[in-house]
Amino acid sequence: MKLGIVGLPNVGKSTLFNAITNAGAASANYPFCTIEPNVGMVSVPDERLEKLAEIYNPDKFTPAVIEFVDIAGLVKGAAGGEGLGNKFLSNIREVDAIVHVVRCFESTDIIHVEGSVDPVRDIETIDLELILSDLEIVGRRLDKATKALKGDKSMQKEVDFLKKLTEHLESGKSARSIEAEEDYEKEILKTTSLLSYKPVIYACNMSEDDFKGGIDKNANYLKVKEIADSEGAEILPICAALEAEISTLDDEEKLLFLEELGLERSGLDRMIQKCYSLLGLISYLTAGKPEVRAWTIEKGTKAPQAAGKIHSDFERGFIRAEVVSFKDFMDCGGSMTAAKEKGLVRSEGKEYVMNDGDIVLFRFNV
Repeated sequence: MKLGIVGLPNVGKSTLFNAITNAGAASANYPFCTIEPNVGMVSVPDERLEKLAEIYNPDKFTPAVIEFVDIAGLVKGAAGGEGLGNKFLSNIREVDAIVHVVRCFESTDIIHVEGSVDPVRDIETIDLELILSDLEIVGRRLDKATKALKGDKSMQKEVDFLKKLTEHLESGKSARSIEAEEDYEKEILKTTSLLSYKPVIYACNMSEDDFKGGIDKNANYLKVKEIADSEGAEILPICAALEAEISTLDDEEKLLFLEELGLERSGLDRMIQKCYSLLGLISYLTAGKPEVRAWTIEKGTKAPQAAGKIHSDFERGFIRAEVVSFKDFMDCGGSMTAAKEKGLVRSEGKEYVMNDGDIVLFRFNV
């Protein structure tokens, strides 16, 4: 999974990226400090995996991984090439979801590129650049489909939907908000690689005082929440400065620090949780002495396709999946033998839909 961190200059993007990845990206109080995208790989925290590692003491421990891409600050006119805009927009096109960092804190020390703090305006600025870039992409596809229509009347539906999509974007609305009822419409949206169609998490960057004092008292956060609710997007209240502090602590100190803040999880953990929810992802687990590992799949994935995540031969030669839920396994003292004796290890076929936390052994033959 690849997540792109975007936003206007000086909203705290790179500070947040540094904190969650410890990658040491440049962070400074002026626009375009970040030009080339910084990339950081982050392991997905999973207590279930850690408990399996304690039981099996494996030779290899492999958690799921998320790739974060810190994309340089966009500015008004980016779709027309302002501030190296086209280059930045192409970087966004490659990610699975967007983490849109929005400034919700006041500060005289950190200059806002627009001269004042207004999260609604900032969101509209970024959205407009994504929409303008999408209009260009949709226009090219519409031209191609219109030409193809002359020799293939079955293209009429695609042409009609692309015209509807163009009008929708021209009205200033993101592709995410268009109603696509037919399967072919959904397929067009998926295959056209539209920036404004990508799922979004709004990361509301607050000051330390605001974050500690109660997020619901922050008027800027409430404005962003209203936008997120209307779009069906996720929202993440966060303080990049605090996350930077948390990232320097060891595990024990981190827990104490979070406890003082009244939080159960760090901003990174909460962000990952929201990403999984937003993208409809779950993890299944494989466990043994050679390796304990988490595999990320979409909700609704059937056993053969889940097996294919490990190796294409597993899917091609799929026979069955031997499955036990993590909870049942732990209730049996972390013993697969005990789970089998109690009939909790199931033999599932090709139609089995995987569940989050399934511990699986795939049987296959090629």
